[in-house]
Amino acid sequence: MTAPLHETSAGESTATVVGAPDAPGTPDNSGTAKAIQGRSPWQIAWTRLKRDKLALAGAFVVIFLILVAIFAPVIVGLLGHPPNDFHEDQIDPLFGTPIGSWGGISSDFLFGVEPVNGRDVFSRIVYGARISLLVAFLAAVFAVFLGTVLGIVAGYFGGWIDAALSRVMDVMLAFPQLLFTIALVSVLPNKLLGLDGSGVRIAALVVVIGFFGWPYVGRIVRGQTLSLRNREYVEAAQSLGAGRLYILRRELLPNLIAPIMVYATLMIPTNILTEAALSFLGAGVKPPTASWGQMLSTAITTYEADPVFMVIPGLAIFVTVLAFNLFGDGVRDALDPKGSR
Repeated sequence: MTAPLHETSAGESTATVVGAPDAPGTPDNSGTAKAIQGRSPWQIAWTRLKRDKLALAGAFVVIFLILVAIFAPVIVGLLGHPPNDFHEDQIDPLFGTPIGSWGGISSDFLFGVEPVNGRDVFSRIVYGARISLLVAFLAAVFAVFLGTVLGIVAGYFGGWIDAALSRVMDVMLAFPQLLFTIALVSVLPNKLLGLDGSGVRIAALVVVIGFFGWPYVGRIVRGQTLSLRNREYVEAAQSLGAGRLYILRRELLPNLIAPIMVYATLMIPTNILTEAALSFLGAGVKPPTASWGQMLSTAITTYEADPVFMVIPGLAIFVTVLAFNLFGDGVRDALDPKGSR
């Protein structure tokens, strides 16, 4: 007699479905329930950022520009010529313009040559990235550090400290930064604190741009601190006897990292434009050091005969600022807890 379909014959084991998902909350083979894995705010932000294609494109361009600035000597050694070498044989002696079309672009000179002197535009663009990114990053770090310290102190302590620092921020925001920088650079000595030439100018640009940029960060940090200092975890730390320095460092500062990061990424392109504007006006690095703003200033006298020389540094500034802005907007949306992405 054959066994019923719902029974198993002797010595035959019951088959199990391999790979079938367990029901939620049911124990697995080991007898323990599957744990639900949570995600930290930084993991959520990274997931949002990965979905933003424009932000990722901006991040890739930013990383590429940083690598170009770091390995500028190697890149120029392989694809260009020394940035300060003249190539008069590439210049028309009658008109002072590059020989050939499109500013003298060729396999030897990828972006052409400068009018009059024949310097390699590609090499100067590559080395100019060093100046722009160095000044922008260092000025942003200086501004963020100073703005964070003073902003969190003003927001947490309040009273006359908050009033005094707030008035200082108002005065700094109303101060004519551009005119002050031009006046300061014009009286700087050629040697200062072990630096000389363009080193003095770069240090001055970093200090001035960063010093005038900290009030923007300070206002944001102060406002966020005012909203955080009365939270339950801050009051709990105070009730347990935690000191002010501990509360500032361990309770408030970690919750201010997100807005600080967002504003830092958006401050860097502004610093790049500021450095380019100062170099354009002659208050940037000293010639012959390559600078994008300085190249634009030189191109004013020759743009009618050689417009390519103006277009290339202008595009370099445009692409760099656009990439940083796209990345900064993506970071802001990713760190926004109310964001929909």
